[in-house]
Amino acid sequence: MDKIYLDNGATSFPKPPEVSDAVYEYMTKVGANINRGGYQSAYTLEGVVFETRELLKDMFGASDCKNVVFTKNVTESINVVLKGFLKPGDHVLCSSMEHNAVMRPLVQLEKQGVSFDRIPANDKGELDLSKVLSMIKPNTKAIVMTHASNLVGTINPIGEVGAIAHEYGIKMIVDSAQSAGVIPINMKEMNIDALCFTGHKSLLGPQGIGGFILDEDMISLIEPIISGGTGSISHSEEIPDFMPDRFEPGTMNLPGIVGLNAGLKWIDAAGMDNIAKHELGLTKRFIDGITPLEQAGLVKIFGLRGTEGRVGVVSIQTLGIDCAEAAFRLDSEYGIMTRVGLHCAPSAHKTIGSFPTGTIRFSFGNFNTEEEVDTAIRALEEICR
Repeated sequence: MDKIYLDNGATSFPKPPEVSDAVYEYMTKVGANINRGGYQSAYTLEGVVFETRELLKDMFGASDCKNVVFTKNVTESINVVLKGFLKPGDHVLCSSMEHNAVMRPLVQLEKQGVSFDRIPANDKGELDLSKVLSMIKPNTKAIVMTHASNLVGTINPIGEVGAIAHEYGIKMIVDSAQSAGVIPINMKEMNIDALCFTGHKSLLGPQGIGGFILDEDMISLIEPIISGGTGSISHSEEIPDFMPDRFEPGTMNLPGIVGLNAGLKWIDAAGMDNIAKHELGLTKRFIDGITPLEQAGLVKIFGLRGTEGRVGVVSIQTLGIDCAEAAFRLDSEYGIMTRVGLHCAPSAHKTIGSFPTGTIRFSFGNFNTEEEVDTAIRALEEICR
């Protein structure tokens, strides 16, 4: 039985061959560290790391490549930014569609004196922009928000929210886990002060590599929460005050950075617009194909029905069969891999009305085909009927 991978919202698969080739080349022919080794292969590798920072700076419209900081994933990035920036007495706004990568740090910080409120969204995941101004308080220090929902794919109006934040002197922090690599992001134009990203989803890199990018004015406002050796100013026991060393202690995930480098170049060559067009075409085909099942009362489709204002993530509930059983049968009988449950986003599920049951999530990637989508539609027809 052929396998069909429709869980790209969790991690993209397969990766471009160039990504695995680059990681293999590093692991078998280089293997060096940077900022430590005094030999040519280490210097060459340092050039690749610098180039990767440049590629990310250009992709996201950042001001300086030195402000690109590597972490292991977007969750670590959000934690470093929020916990290093916020202080007791501060207030934060987020959306009601957030992933636990945002909500758990905020709930943890709440116990330390930081308060937060959720900007409401409707049952399609669309943010109520009209509520933002009335929710700003004198002590509001940041708005932290996902760019695209990992549950229904709805895109938040980051540019509009960023403009409001900028006007009121509030820092704008963005979780781009589901958008980076498929939706154009420009930090300057969208007034983003801190952009958190992960490398293993639509940026097509391996797991274990992510990062964040800071606007120049944000750097001194974040206290590093991890410290250690950086390979620079080794005579001092103080944390470096310059970027990116200020936030990059310890040994970096160099295989991950090398793989991410290859993924970014692949995206640049393929064209982000072409990738998005393909993924949204598959999304429309899938939604159109299962709409008759919804009309027959066999499934419920959540989120937007068109291709505007969304990424290629679709969540459904099977109404005559438990979602977990349906997902198991999709895999065991048809080889279709999805994600079932609450997707680490209970706030989002409560917003769209799928809590506590959860949903089956289908997320489409650049390497999926129309034939695979059609197979998924037929499989749901057979399971649900």
